[in-house]
Order: sequence, then C-alpha cells, then structure tokens
Amino acid sequence: MTLHTLTITRAHDLLKAKTISSVELTQAVLDHIARMEPQVRAYLTVTPEHALAQAQAADTAIARGEVSPLTGIPLAIKDVICTHGIRTTCGSKILGNFVPPYDAFVMQQLNKMGAVMVGKLNMDEFAMGSTTEHSAFHPTSNPWNLAHIPGGSSGGSAAAVSADMCLAALGSDTGGSIRQPASHCGVVGLKPTYGRVSRFGLVAFASSLDQIGPLGKTVADCALLLQAVAGHDRADATCAPHSVPDYSVALGQTVKGLKIGIPQAHFESPGLDPKVADTVMRAVKVLEELGARTVAVELPHTQYGVAAYYVIAPCEASSNLARYDGVKYGLRDSAADQLLDMYHNTRSEGFGAEVQRRVLIGTYALSAGYYDAYYRKASQVRTLIMRDFQEAFAQCDLIASPVTPTPAPAIGAHSNDPLAMYMSDVYTLPANLAGIPGISVPCGLSADGLPIGLQLMASHFQEEKLLTVAHHFEQATEFHKARPPL
Repeated sequence: MTLHTLTITRAHDLLKAKTISSVELTQAVLDHIARMEPQVRAYLTVTPEHALAQAQAADTAIARGEVSPLTGIPLAIKDVICTHGIRTTCGSKILGNFVPPYDAFVMQQLNKMGAVMVGKLNMDEFAMGSTTEHSAFHPTSNPWNLAHIPGGSSGGSAAAVSADMCLAALGSDTGGSIRQPASHCGVVGLKPTYGRVSRFGLVAFASSLDQIGPLGKTVADCALLLQAVAGHDRADATCAPHSVPDYSVALGQTVKGLKIGIPQAHFESPGLDPKVADTVMRAVKVLEELGARTVAVELPHTQYGVAAYYVIAPCEASSNLARYDGVKYGLRDSAADQLLDMYHNTRSEGFGAEVQRRVLIGTYALSAGYYDAYYRKASQVRTLIMRDFQEAFAQCDLIASPVTPTPAPAIGAHSNDPLAMYMSDVYTLPANLAGIPGISVPCGLSADGLPIGLQLMASHFQEEKLLTVAHHFEQATEFHKARPPL
C-alpha cells in the first residue's frame, strides 16, 4: 500500500480500523517529501519532529477510541497562517525569521482534531501573485510539468497536494489564490464565503477579501477539512456567527433540478483559450446529464472586476503592510543611523518587487486628491458586481465558468508582464469582491497534458450546493484520478 497517495477519507478508515498507524502514514509522507521536494520545491519549512510527535499523540488517541475524521492525518499549511513556535514567513524576507507566539484559529481547530502538520508551504510573497514565482525564497514547480507554474499564491499548497506530498492542505484566497492553483495542478480547491472561516492568525494582505480554505485530492476531503476549520470565532470581528452544517451530508444530496447559470461573457472573452472553453462546457454537459438544468445569466460588471480589484486590494495591502517597519518585529536594517533611513532600507530590502509595486499603487490611490477617483470608484464597482451576483442567483443555484483563461503557463512567461499575470484571475476575483464561495474541480487536460478546472460559484453560505454538484461531477468522471507524470 502506497500510504502517501491516500485520500483523507481512505486514510481515516484505515487509521480507525488500526490497519495502519499515524506514525507510519506520517513517515511515509515525510519520506515522499524528501524525494520530491528537490524537484517541486513546494515547502518552505518541513517539520518532521513536530509531525511525528503529533502522529504519536494521534495513535494514542486512536487506541483510546478517540478518532475524528482528521485524527492522525498529515496536512500541510500555507506559510501565511500563523503556527505557534514554527516559522511563518509569508514567503517574504522581511519575516524570514518570524516565529509566531500563537496559533491561528484554523490551527487551533486542526490541533483539537488531532491532525498532523508536516510543514509550511511556499507562496507568493504576502500572497501577492498568481504564479508562486514571487516567493522571496524560491519558485515552486507544477508537478504536471516542472517547467510550468503551479499557480498562486497558494501554489505550494496545490503542488504539494498534487504531488502527494501531503494528504491535503490549507491555502488562502484573496483573488483566486486557492481555485487558480488548484485548477493548474489538477486538485480540488474551495474558497468559502467571506466570514465562514476565521481570519484570526491569517497574516493580512487585503482584509476585506482574504479567506482561508482547503485544497484536497477529492471533494469529500475538502468537505472534511472545511468542516474542521469553519465556525464562529470571537477573535475575528468579520467571522459570521452562523452555525456550520455537516458538509459531508451535502455529498449525498441530489443534483437533479438544480439550475446552473452560464455567463456567456465568460466563455467569449478574447483571452480565453478555446480548449479551456470547450473543456469547461463539456463539464457543464456532464452536469446536465446528471439532472441539472442550465440557464443563461448576465454578469455585466465583472468585466471591470480586475480593475476594481487591483485598486481595492493594493489599498488594503498598503495599510496592512505598514506595520513592517523594522521596529516591532521582522527584518531591520541595523546599519542606518537615522529613523527614516531605517524605515526606507528595511522595506526596500525586505519587500520584493511585486509587494513594493502593490504597496505603491495602494498608497497612491489612497493619497489626497486620488481617493475619490480610485478607491471610492472601485468600491462602487464592487457593489455593482455584488448586485450582479444577487440578480444571477435569483435565476439559478450555481454559476459555472472557467477558473483561468489558459492552462498553467511556463515559469517566467509573465515575469516582465504583470498585467498578463493579473488577468489570469479574471474569472476568480469577482467571487472575492462579492464575498461568495467558489470551488475548482478537475475537468480535463490540455493538449500539453496540463490540468484544467471547472469553477462553480454559489450565493453566500451555500458551500453545501458547491460540494453537492462538485462531488457528483467528480464521481461521474475520472479526471480526479489522473496523477502527474512526475
């Protein structure tokens, strides 16, 4: 039995039956990480001692009959989520040696369930990017083709799950950063409703957009992981006080009678690869065969989503990243003998080019005389996008679209063209602006053998519908069983 290839569901059954131990499972994953990491480079920190200690504790709990769905399961965590006593860098030099004195809420929840953390995953610096090339430490490669990007900013999370270097992972999604890499790497990625999962301990990029979510090998695994981390947290004022349904129950609900909205503009945009469009429409046909109905919907203002997002997100980033000044924690330029020089040198040395670009954009847009012209206008567009979704969901239960315009591009393809990188999120970021949930599920391969994902979006707190439809599609097809040639 190849333990590192197991899903959470299968591993749980074997652990509960005591057919395998968590120590055996965790060691198998750690051994596979050692084999694969030199090629994929999905991790920033691997924690073998910590993981094996947690695995031993899990085996003790299992022996007592205390078994949750995640007890003894080896998971990996995007390095933007605080982990007590374990380095959390956000992929940035400025936090290269930061060790949090506390756990994020999601980590508290996973620890309560007896999950095992095998390491922290690579990412674009402060989650700013769509390729994981903007990590201050090293880029990550796509397991399906090492010369291609895994997506971003949760590229390390998606690549690790795809390459069986963990059973599942947590990522964060600000403009598509879970769904886009999930699509590029052929795994399932779910962005929950804004407020469904606490952001306490999630290092902020854009506070009104960021959301933690799961990446897994199957829809069922994502349901289990979301179940574990969702819920109200008083430490996060934006966390909704809603009860959390049993997401696994949603997997057994029927697709028949559900209406799937098709925004034609999403399938006719000039930058969309015809193969991607055809593959996604074939996936929609499968949903129709399962009993769903399709209806045309209009999302007229989503064409302005990229422009609105790249004002709002940098403005919030400018505010959030002001705390990294060399005074309180993180990198400090010790050579400067003047305070302003220390500020300037610390931030110039500590932040990479993409972070500096977005901070400058945000600071400019918030400056006197430009706030109304840019930030206020972008916020008004955001409201229009939210209304578009409200009107669309009055006609349908879910909306189907591509996740990205193209399969994963080659590493370096967008190095000198930030706008091309920004446009890769054109289909995902409207969900963040509106605060609605979305999921990417594998639906095919390109002519070059690179994964393509189907995106499904639902109204606020309707993750159950996403999981129902995505699971039925998964079970009706074989795409989720495809493994990278690596």
